[in-house]
Amino acid sequence: MAYRVIWSAKAIEDVEAIATYIARDSPSYAASVVRKILDITHYLQESPLAGTIISEGDNSTIRDKLAYTYRVIYRVRDETVTVAVIVHTKRLLVFANS
Repeated sequence: MAYRVIWSAKAIEDVEAIATYIARDSPSYAASVVRKILDITHYLQESPLAGTIISEGDNSTIRDKLAYTYRVIYRVRDETVTVAVIVHTKRLLVFANS
């Protein structure tokens, strides 16, 4: 069964910002990073549980997969994968209480 992958507005902004930042020094590397991120999200359609449950927070539905030095953080719920954010591995991930 294929899961539906949805991107949050924040994740889209993150990818655009990452591409712009890296492209200043290397447009080809920027393209590689974006391609890797997109490949991961396509892979999640068939294997959404392939990622690791994140160590931050206490929600087992939130996972991540690495794309070079970036974390693709996503939530699996029912038959949907929501790509929440893309963050550098050196950045602290903080969850707001909701």
